Order: sequence, then C-alpha cells, then structure tokens
Amino acid sequence: MKCSSLVLLLTAIPTLLISAEPSAFGAGDLNSPNPYGLTSSEKVILETKKTLNKVSVKSNNQANELDSLRERIDGLQSIIESLSRKAHNNKINLQKLDEENSLSSKTSDEYDKRVSEIVEANSKNVEVMKSTISEISSVVDKINSEYITKKEFNSLVNDVNTFKALISKELKGSHKATTESSNTKSLSSAEVYNRAKRNFDKKYYTDAIEDYEFLIKNNYKPAYAHYMIGEMNYRRKNYSNAISYFKKSSSLYSKASYMPTLMLHTAISMEKTGDTSHANSFYEAIISKYPDSKEADKARKYLQ
Repeated sequence: MKCSSLVLLLTAIPTLLISAEPSAFGAGDLNSPNPYGLTSSEKVILETKKTLNKVSVKSNNQANELDSLRERIDGLQSIIESLSRKAHNNKINLQKLDEENSLSSKTSDEYDKRVSEIVEANSKNVEVMKSTISEISSVVDKINSEYITKKEFNSLVNDVNTFKALISKELKGSHKATTESSNTKSLSSAEVYNRAKRNFDKKYYTDAIEDYEFLIKNNYKPAYAHYMIGEMNYRRKNYSNAISYFKKSSSLYSKASYMPTLMLHTAISMEKTGDTSHANSFYEAIISKYPDSKEADKARKYLQ
C-alpha cells in the first residue's frame, strides 16, 4: 500500500512542476489585475490606459455634477430676481407712503408702523440674499476644488504625447528593421543564425537582436531566438523585456538545454523588477527540477 502511494506521488511530481511553470510565466498580461514583466512600451500603454480611464470616470462624474450645479444656479438666479423685484416694490411703497403721509391726515403712529413693516420685509430679503450669495460661493468653491485643473490636464497631455512618441519610435524601428532585413534576403536563415551568434559573441547586441528578430519572423529556431534576445535584454538590465522573451521561448520549447539558465535569469529579472513572490517560485522550481545544476546552486543562494 505504501509502495503504491509512493509511486503515485513520484508520478505526480513532474506533472505538478510542468503545470506550475506556465502559471509563473504570467508576465506581460495587460489585462491582469496586477500585471508584471511588462516591456517599456507595455508600461506606457498601461499607465496611459489607467490615466485615460480615471479622467473618463472623473469627466462623467463632473458632467453630472455640472448639470446639477447649473440647475441650482438657475434656481438661485430666480431667487435673486425675485428679491430684486421685492426690493424695488418696497422702494415704491416707501415713496407712496411718504406721499400719502404728506397729503393725508394719518397719525404719525400709523406711518411709523407701515415704515417698520417695510423695513422688516427688507431685512428678511437681505438675509435671504446673504444666504443665496453664500450658497453661490460654495458652488464656486466646489467647482474649483473638484474639476480637472490646468495642471492635471497638462499632465494628461504629456502622457498622451509620451505615448505618441513611443509609438512613433516603434514605427521608425519597424521601418529600419524592414530596410535592414532587405539586406539579409540574400542570406539563408542558417547564415543569419551564424552571423547572429558571431555578433552576440562580440557583444554587438543591437546587430544580434536584429538578426534574431529576422529568424523569428522566418520561424527559424524561434524558441532559441527568443531566448537569445531575452539574454541580451537581461545583460542590458532591461529586465521586463527579458521576462517577456523568456516567457515566449519557454512556451515554444520547454525542454531546451538552456532552460535552467532561462529560468534562473527569469527569476533574477523578476526580483529586480520587485516581483519577489514569483521570483522565489522560480528559484524553488529550478532547485526541484535541476537539483544538481549550477543554476540550482545559485538559486539556493538567492533564496537564502
């Protein structure tokens, strides 16, 4: 019984390891709640997307607020117009009262009483006017505090311009790659592969990356080409780009001889980008899958 259980456990371990690797390679997913391993282009796209979403939500809320404020201001304007008419009528009444007092034989007490009534009405109107002015001031303060400021708008414009510049740069790079690829049309994929290796050995990484991109486009050893581009990004400390290429390489061919190095450099890249949790998962996977390798020794040191 114990023997059969042990056999089942040993059979299940490789399956668990294989199933764990793709989940750890979740880099570059912009739709993830917490995306990681993003390229520089993907980071700009993600930040621009977040900024535009915030501005869109804020704009919709402010549009509703503005409609409500307009209704309130219209109501306040009606009150002010009504008070203005009342004040004007009171003024006319005072004038009439003076005329009546001078022409009639009414007593001084009655005159004083009517004057007091008009003064009291004016006092109430003044209080309502003060309250109305205070409410208008609060509306103005609300607009000033909650609506998008000029600084926020300029910041959004800068983000969009940065995004446009990045896209323009990518398009120029694509055009350059197209021009240079025309120079390699006379070469076979094997010849470009050999040239890419020579450029890599000489640390001519820009030329080497162009050659490996050409090989990827022509589907010539794409897994290895992705791995090599990842390696050059890793050496240049472009860790997010490195993770993205390592992920693609692993998805194309997970049994390559360079997999221990790929996984180790993926883990280090994740740690460099602050993703310690996934980095530790990779270190542990290296130790479990390649326990006697030099990469496993390095993984143990990183875990310590």
